[in-house]
Amino acid sequence: MLSLRSRLLLGFTLLTLMCWTLAAVGAWYQTREKINALFDTQQMLFAKRLTTLPDSALSGTPLTLPKSKHLLHHHRGEQDDDVLAFAIFTRDGRMVLNDGDNGRRFRFDDQREGFRDGQLADDDDPWRFVWLTSANRRYVVAVGQEWEARDDMTRDIVISNLQPWLYATPLMLALLFWLVTHQLAPLKRLTRTLRQRAPDDGAPLATAALPTEIRPTVDALNQLFARTDDLLQRERRFTSDAAHELRSPLAALKVQSEVLQLADENPALRQHALTQLHTGIDRATRLVDQLLTLARLDDTQPNSERQHIDLLALTRQQLADHYSVAQAADVSLTLQAPDRPVMRQGYPLLLGLLLRNLLDNAIRYGRPGGTITVSLQPQGWQICDDGPGVDPAALTRLGERFWRPPGQQKTGSGLGLSIVMQIAALHGMRVSFSNRAGGGFCVTVRG
Repeated sequence: MLSLRSRLLLGFTLLTLMCWTLAAVGAWYQTREKINALFDTQQMLFAKRLTTLPDSALSGTPLTLPKSKHLLHHHRGEQDDDVLAFAIFTRDGRMVLNDGDNGRRFRFDDQREGFRDGQLADDDDPWRFVWLTSANRRYVVAVGQEWEARDDMTRDIVISNLQPWLYATPLMLALLFWLVTHQLAPLKRLTRTLRQRAPDDGAPLATAALPTEIRPTVDALNQLFARTDDLLQRERRFTSDAAHELRSPLAALKVQSEVLQLADENPALRQHALTQLHTGIDRATRLVDQLLTLARLDDTQPNSERQHIDLLALTRQQLADHYSVAQAADVSLTLQAPDRPVMRQGYPLLLGLLLRNLLDNAIRYGRPGGTITVSLQPQGWQICDDGPGVDPAALTRLGERFWRPPGQQKTGSGLGLSIVMQIAALHGMRVSFSNRAGGGFCVTVRG
């Protein structure tokens, strides 16, 4: 298949030649029409002048004017014998006067007055005649002109007018070739840049020197590169996080398995090792689940598969699911919510995961025997406990991946609040952390 440059050059060349041909044909017909009108007028004026000749000049013997070349042997100018000729006849067809050149070969025709086509007595070439009767009705004047003379003059005029354009056409085509090549140069540079681009290069392509028609395509490519780079960064981050965070749980599992192998004769040590092994497996499972959740959240596109959600029903369901866990931790759960449903657009599973992580954290880090209060409003939730709270210096770092406040006794991966913040961002909500004045810790999700 031809390249875009070749197709453009071929198309422009054919279009130029076609327009040039149409212009030449149009010029030919227009010039021919003007030439015919001019010479028809000239013939008529000449015929009218001849009809005014006195009868005395025509009543004698037939008169033939001398030929032009006999009158002037030199300096005759650019004369053409076929341009104009005349003859005068009596009503019965006897020639009484002619121009001495082609007029003496006129054949009498008295069918009607006006313009008609005809031929000379000994010639097959077409002529244009005008026939006119004198005022006294005694003579008939004929003025003729060969059609070839008119066509030759038309051709000469058209060629003389089109000749400069004919000479300029190669130059115009050469300039056209240069212009197309020059204007397509940015595409070649773009192709060369893309060919040399590294697979993991997420830098945008420069658009300053690109034509307006190409810029939307390059902008779309830049958006694709940005999404691809973001995807690669997420995959690298997930791989790095998984490798880093799974190292410790797997090492602990290996140690417990070695202890279990050495505790064949010590039932208490064996049972302790089994308990620690199950705890390590649970921790690793929870970590893997949270890592996979973060990976899925990174791939979630906004506004896709959103539903109308009743936040009140969702909150009640999560509180019911955590009731037994809260009882085991000696923690009371309290809900403060309006009596009517609270509707919102969102992802049910993700909002459920957000509430589950917040309740898990509140139960885990709250005070035994304390109370967790869940407040629901149309803008979102506030979950508060009455535990020891968080060091004010650590509040600003809450939500960072794999970061936990110093001095934590409970096990965890530091991903729960990161998941909460990412789910909230997908729903256009913001998460804030604060310590209660009377003691305790609050998480507010609003948006």
